[in-house]
Amino acid sequence: MTDDWRNGRHVVYQLHAHIVLVPKYRRNVMTERVSDEIRSALIEVCTRFDSTLDAFETDGDHAHLLITYPPKVALSRLVMSMKTLSAMRVRAKNWPEVREALWGEHFWSPSYAVVSCGGAPLETVKQYIENQKLPSRKSGRPRKN
Repeated sequence: MTDDWRNGRHVVYQLHAHIVLVPKYRRNVMTERVSDEIRSALIEVCTRFDSTLDAFETDGDHAHLLITYPPKVALSRLVMSMKTLSAMRVRAKNWPEVREALWGEHFWSPSYAVVSCGGAPLETVKQYIENQKLPSRKSGRPRKN
């Protein structure tokens, strides 16, 4: 992951999201090989969406992701694509740890958690915005604390 600002054709951005995905019924199915297959699928989806998977880790019954994404990407669509491809890939392997814990064709729970992260704290951004008309204000991007 980088703290550098990224550029698009008409935009400068720095967007990061922390995403948590949970297997159906919060089953403990995230073995090393399942996690590796999920990571591979997530990287492929992120590439398609001009995004990056900056961090990924699983803990038996859930997965944490840190992604960097451009503003043209709808996070809900990115997450849906990540869940779809990773579930298809894992289910295609027909591994017993997944087959015995999860019935039907589903792998992921239909819900997920997403938290925006990175950049300045909200209070710093709020103060920066509120102080725009002050004559002593320094120009440029808000400073990180």
